[in-house]
Amino acid sequence: MATSTAKLKVPSGPSRHVYDVIVLGSQLGGALAAALLAKRNHRVLLVEHDGMGHGYEHGGYVLPYAPFVAPPLKTMPTVEEALTELGLTASVQRALRPHVPDLQLLLPKSRMDLHADAARRKAEVTRELGEEGEALLGGLAGATAQHEATDAFFKAAPPLPPDGFFEGWGLKKLIKAHPGLEATPRLAGDSAPVKLLRGLLPFISHLENPESPLAQTRPLSQVLSSPSCFSGGREGLREMLSRRVVELGGDVLGRDSPSGSIVEELTFDGSKFAGMKLLRSDTVYRAACLVAATDAGALRRLVTDKKHNRGLMEHLDQSSTKSLLFTVNWVVPESALPRGLGELALVDTGDPELSPLLVQVHLAHTAPGPGGKEGKEAEGVRVVCAGVFVPASYRDLGEEHLQGVAARIDEHLDALMPFTAQHRLLRSAPYLDAGGVRGSRLMPHPLYSFESEAFLGVTGLPQRTPAKNILLASREVLPGLGLEGELIAGIRAARMVQDMLKKKDPLKG
Repeated sequence: MATSTAKLKVPSGPSRHVYDVIVLGSQLGGALAAALLAKRNHRVLLVEHDGMGHGYEHGGYVLPYAPFVAPPLKTMPTVEEALTELGLTASVQRALRPHVPDLQLLLPKSRMDLHADAARRKAEVTRELGEEGEALLGGLAGATAQHEATDAFFKAAPPLPPDGFFEGWGLKKLIKAHPGLEATPRLAGDSAPVKLLRGLLPFISHLENPESPLAQTRPLSQVLSSPSCFSGGREGLREMLSRRVVELGGDVLGRDSPSGSIVEELTFDGSKFAGMKLLRSDTVYRAACLVAATDAGALRRLVTDKKHNRGLMEHLDQSSTKSLLFTVNWVVPESALPRGLGELALVDTGDPELSPLLVQVHLAHTAPGPGGKEGKEAEGVRVVCAGVFVPASYRDLGEEHLQGVAARIDEHLDALMPFTAQHRLLRSAPYLDAGGVRGSRLMPHPLYSFESEAFLGVTGLPQRTPAKNILLASREVLPGLGLEGELIAGIRAARMVQDMLKKKDPLKG
């Protein structure tokens, strides 16, 4: 299930105006950092400034912004440890479940269901490819286990990206002790199935054209071990973390907060962060430090005095968005779906501009009714969510161009699901039909490139910024590690805040 209409119940407003730390943004690293800091007895305010909520409403349904595929928790040991500290490990594991089959490969002349069970997978691949399938099976088995060779490195909590000479020196020493970081990707070769499998990487990473062995192997290995869906999708995980912040005594300003959650500007004392002001409010919330879990461009727009914060601006300008995930949703009766279509399918479209297409099938949910009546599962109805990556410049080419992209995706869905379109209840594209996204720069799944030096080919923006009390915990910190990187950025940001707060209490002096 990718969408849910359940809402986080938060207090009517913040309990104070001065905090130890303000966490700004709806990305997962920020929510995890806020929960960890609240657990460690810090005064925390989490402001979900750019939160999009559980999908968008269109045509009476709540629809996903994009496909969301997660790795099993056991493949992310550092994240599992943090969730254990928060008492959330069991809840996250219950909310994660594998797709059925785990992954389906759809090529012009073949279809393969890649089951978790090795015997079933071998029978399926052999049926389709014969002896040629041995190479695919070997590569897949090797790739699925490849993340294990780098687990110990991440358990050591390496400073990624490093801050300064000494951290950089120590990191390079640690890297030498873990040769698995430079291991050649096991999914090698130019066969059509292998190339299609590698095409899954952009959907689970945030790096444009990853070139290093670690960036090409770890996220893909984690997900291929058991491609999983999370109840409520990405927003479901964020809401679970946000709820834990509240339970631990922190404050959360979300979409439904009476005082709002849209930040108008950040305030500074010289070059140091001092506080933030909400839209249509005179109240300034102050804190000793800010953890930013929003895209660099969105953070940049909140700094009104760019002249006196030139260093921060230059820091954020090192990131640029190259591609975006463009999605089309079809709402259809379950009975109209082809019997052989799996819950997660990677499709070779044969279109060099759009290939590959990732298709995820979800339960459908109705939109909330009048008077705040909660929506519910639409029995016997499914949402087919199909996404492709297109250049970020497409946002500036106008609605007609985006309609053309949506129409091309429709054509591929028509070919994938013959006779389904005639039973379609709704067709929707977030960039065209979601009111909260139209005209917005916010993107559900962008791919970035960076001017700054990349360590192991996975790092992006350094977490420390020239504004010494502003730290980053966004997906731009470790873009080459996908979901794990986003959460590790939050874990490390929490540690950095703790080190910072040892030096000064925001309520003293």
